[in-house]
Amino acid sequence: MIYFVAGLVATSVTLVIVLVAQLIPTRTPGLGRRLAEISDINAGAFETQQRRRRQQRRERWEGVVEALGERITHPTKDDGPTRKMLLQAGLRGSRALSLYRGTRVALPIGLAAAAIFAAPVVGLSLGAAFFAAVWLAAIGWIAPAFYVGRRAKARRKELQLALPDTLDLMVVCVEAGLGLNQAIVRVSQEIRHVSMVTSQEFALVNLEIRAGTSREEALRNLGERTGQEDLRSLVAMLIQTDRFGTSIAQALRVHSDTLRAKRKQRAEEAAAKTTIKMLFPLVMFIFPAMFVVILGPAVIQIINTLSGEL
Repeated sequence: MIYFVAGLVATSVTLVIVLVAQLIPTRTPGLGRRLAEISDINAGAFETQQRRRRQQRRERWEGVVEALGERITHPTKDDGPTRKMLLQAGLRGSRALSLYRGTRVALPIGLAAAAIFAAPVVGLSLGAAFFAAVWLAAIGWIAPAFYVGRRAKARRKELQLALPDTLDLMVVCVEAGLGLNQAIVRVSQEIRHVSMVTSQEFALVNLEIRAGTSREEALRNLGERTGQEDLRSLVAMLIQTDRFGTSIAQALRVHSDTLRAKRKQRAEEAAAKTTIKMLFPLVMFIFPAMFVVILGPAVIQIINTLSGEL
């Protein structure tokens, strides 16, 4: 049995090495790395070399994961939901989908292989090593999706908190005589001190308009790209105002007041939920400790008294 397991492990390692050797990209170094090398001419030779090696190592591993993701991608599969999730998380690169799928395959395999090879060192049995490998593979499969979901949620939260201030800036710009496109550009420049995510999203809207996309389509892309409900309602309001020719400044002011009222209501709702959330730690952790401190001496005295009478 031991020889069979050893042969199986050796065969698996050989196959993994062959697969990695086939997936290593043979493309030339990128333009960004060359520009970085030129800019670091006056820097220290040792630091530049170390930085270059780290960048090459990172690009090599990213290339392997990307190639693995491209190999497992089904050509007829609908990638719309996955791409939308990556966009909402701020991962817009052309390699994002391949890297995401390659990570979801490479990470479980790597963690499972690490568990199998580390089992003899730790002293685990064959069954325990198999269980640990399965458990780590499941964690490796879930971790990338969990990370992307948490990142998208954090971006939506940041957009939600910065949106009232963004609308106030937009109202000031429009009332000062700027058009909607110029107001978007100005807001993207000024709001970066409050929220970098909001600044990047509005700057991207401006770039899409300058590239020839209609303003209505660029605003719709903003709502779909962020996935934030308040921002979607703002986009719908701007499109409707543009169609009917009503006052943009007045509509923005009314919408800003509405968002501030909604933010106040969310804060009141969170404050009302605090009492219910505090109940569980009080019952499970604080009350038992208080009972031990208060009733402990009395219980000890009662036990001593009863034992003395007996």
